[in-house]
Amino acid sequence: MNYTIHQLRVFLKVVEKQSITKASEALYLSQPAVSIQLKKFQEQFDIPLTEVVGRQLYTTPFGEEVAAMAQKIVDEVDALEYKVKAREGKVAGRLKISSVSTGKYVMPYFLSGFVNQYPDVDLTLDVTNRQKVVESLEQNAIDFALVSVMPQHLALNNVPLLANELYLVGGRERDERRSHEASEIFEKDSLLYREAGSATRAAMEQFIERQHIRNKKKMELTSNEALKQAVIAGLGYSIMPLIGIKTALNLKELVIIPHEGLPLVTEWNLVWLKSKKLSPVATAYLEYLETEKQSIVERYFSWVGK
Repeated sequence: MNYTIHQLRVFLKVVEKQSITKASEALYLSQPAVSIQLKKFQEQFDIPLTEVVGRQLYTTPFGEEVAAMAQKIVDEVDALEYKVKAREGKVAGRLKISSVSTGKYVMPYFLSGFVNQYPDVDLTLDVTNRQKVVESLEQNAIDFALVSVMPQHLALNNVPLLANELYLVGGRERDERRSHEASEIFEKDSLLYREAGSATRAAMEQFIERQHIRNKKKMELTSNEALKQAVIAGLGYSIMPLIGIKTALNLKELVIIPHEGLPLVTEWNLVWLKSKKLSPVATAYLEYLETEKQSIVERYFSWVGK
């Protein structure tokens, strides 16, 4: 065996992305460079690590076993590098954060100053659905998670970051043609929902239940961006977080429709397991938030609530 750490990193990224093209983009390497390193790594094994079926790349069962061992090696190498930098008085290490999909409009602003201040911190930010965020917390696979509704079955610490306001919105062109009152929208128009398990969907369903509204015309979309585009296109109305529709409102593609009981207000919280032993990097990040959170809110989110 004569593999390099670089080859291990390339192989792991190919396994993660299931694509040489996507791996090359993530690694900031050319596709030929990734292909060459993958080929050189594969040549050291008699059993295939990956296979291509149609145009899709898959990891073989043996490749999965190799990837698991490769990850342990890379983690140990990274840990050694972080320890050396820590001995030099630097804040260094890996910070893993998982965020619900709408949190992509929030979390980067609370991270940029920290990672710029500490260039030896490696950040992994996974933007995904709420179910996977909760699973990452349950498995202790991350340092922190960003959620708008706290998982009640977990013992968590939290830092509140920002108010999360949800409004009834519609596409401007469709709403200009509306002939009935806003109070009749829920009964007469199609409603657009996020997927089951989404905090936005849960908030919308709870509101409709409290209002004793009946509506059978509904569609489901699996991301906030897809939902926004569907509302803009005039497929129906929805209750959406203000944080994700600022640009569409400014461009007058969407309009906020006043309605009794709205907006709904929750809060964006950075959470972590109470039982978790925080790394020096995670501790440094909490200290950063303690001193910088308010200035971040004032600089980037002063428009929220106005």
